Amino acid sequence: MAKSRPTKKILDSYTIKGTDKVVKVGDCVVMRAEDAQKPPYIARVEKIEADGRGNHVRVRVRWYYRPEESIGGRRQFHGAKELFLSDHFDEQSADTIEGKCSVHTFKNYTKLDSVGSEDYFCRFEYNAATGGFTPDRVAVHCKCEMPYNPDVLMAQCEACKDWFHPPCVNLTTEQVKKMDHFFCSDCIKEDDVKLRNSGKDSPPLEQKVKFSIPTHNYLISNKVGIWNLDFVAYTG
Repeated sequence: MAKSRPTKKILDSYTIKGTDKVVKVGDCVVMRAEDAQKPPYIARVEKIEADGRGNHVRVRVRWYYRPEESIGGRRQFHGAKELFLSDHFDEQSADTIEGKCSVHTFKNYTKLDSVGSEDYFCRFEYNAATGGFTPDRVAVHCKCEMPYNPDVLMAQCEACKDWFHPPCVNLTTEQVKKMDHFFCSDCIKEDDVKLRNSGKDSPPLEQKVKFSIPTHNYLISNKVGIWNLDFVAYTG
């Protein structure tokens, strides 16, 4: 008579070896890379199961990709802690789990007071086979019409509410940090036209150039850009 294969047991949790950290389904984990020279892998746990004897635990995971691991590669607007949630699933030994981490939504990440080594963010899902992204549209900012990179300082125009990189408005980061308010050049020109039409003198430039420095605030824009493998294009 053929021997029956031992049944697998679904587990509610798993304690990482050598630690008191408990991993559950839905948690994000740091997993040891095969190449010690490469950064660790990041994944979301989908299932935890043990063999019939309970001697070996395996986890089914959904991988996060780093921008440089995608077909399009890392772009200027990608944050240092940015990840893409892929459609790549896999089964791994639970022994390869090194620790837990947090993958925040883009909005929640930009609200963090400080970013720790275990903090990441995700704003795109990634199709590993085609290189496609969901969503395929993202808000763009500044004269350069690039999506927001939370690692880069920007100044908000108090009139139109759009955000600008200091170099794109001929300013340095140091200059921006010393100022309090900002009106972009388009809004300054529009204000000048209104003043001329009203017959009033234009106020001195230094009264209009004011800056507001975001730290980690979520940015909303009325512009929409198309993001794909090759470029970011402003659709107006």
